[in-house]
Amino acid sequence: MLTYILFIIGFVALIKGADLLVAGASSVARRFHISGLVIGLTVVAFGTSTPELFVNLIASFQGNTQIAIGNVVGSNIANVLLILGIAAAIYPLKVQSQTKWKEIPFSLLAAVVLFLVANDMLIDQAHHSEITRSDGFILLGFFSIFMVYIVAVSKQSNEEMSESNISEMGMTKSILFILLGLTGLVLGGKWIVDGAIGIAKLFNVSESLIGLTVVAVGTSLPELATSAVAAYRKNADIAIGNVVGSNIFNIFFVLGASAVIKPLSFLQSNNSDLLVIILSSLLLFAFLFIGEKRLLKRWQGIIFLLMYGAYVTWLVIKDAWQLPPAGN
Repeated sequence: MLTYILFIIGFVALIKGADLLVAGASSVARRFHISGLVIGLTVVAFGTSTPELFVNLIASFQGNTQIAIGNVVGSNIANVLLILGIAAAIYPLKVQSQTKWKEIPFSLLAAVVLFLVANDMLIDQAHHSEITRSDGFILLGFFSIFMVYIVAVSKQSNEEMSESNISEMGMTKSILFILLGLTGLVLGGKWIVDGAIGIAKLFNVSESLIGLTVVAVGTSLPELATSAVAAYRKNADIAIGNVVGSNIFNIFFVLGASAVIKPLSFLQSNNSDLLVIILSSLLLFAFLFIGEKRLLKRWQGIIFLLMYGAYVTWLVIKDAWQLPPAGN
């Protein structure tokens, strides 16, 4: 019983930890006159991805690879279909040209690269598929390229700082927030992984399903809160940059770091989930060409939400088919 209680508390600690980390790190970034768009793509995106990072690191250390992969894949799907769906339904999101032509295609590239490195059986006719340590370094290499691009954007951006809606705190308070946030993330991540394993056993469902749904949505709550509030405040840069940046961070940095720690076994059945990531990224890109260009409209957000509902329903049905009855 304590494991399940800590599972719930873990999400609270994880979300609060991410919130404190984002507040502290964003304040430091603002002190150095970094633009709102760049903060959204880096500090906020990285901060809201720290739940996935810590859950994955702990899952990798414990050898729970299906939770590690399911968490990242499920989070990226939820980021586009659920979170952008909700944000666009709240207020249509105007997308900057560079986000449309550079960041969104880069997030699509991340999904394609993950599909390639994870499919040893499909591509190389290997006996089993896994994301190896060398694959992890490849993913981290792509992440480094993305960071170089972000630095270039930071130098070229002339965006007014007032648009970022980020409050500036004293340096001591900012550092304290960062440290408290990291503490909450570590503890919350540990409790969530332990609880997810217990829930999978209790309800006779796969760890992959728990990772793709409960853990993925739970660790995506910071992205949901950030993008929903940004959409309500009509700050599309933060809303879009947060989600796109998080998807890039999740695959190239979170999965890359996880694989370097310990190679991650990949199930062929998870290819369908990778295809959903690719499809959702393509659809996001295509939507920006319909009607008023570079605008994600309310009806498009509703389509994303309906697609996410259908995806989760399909996951539950697929898992029920694949798992043997309890007690067998």
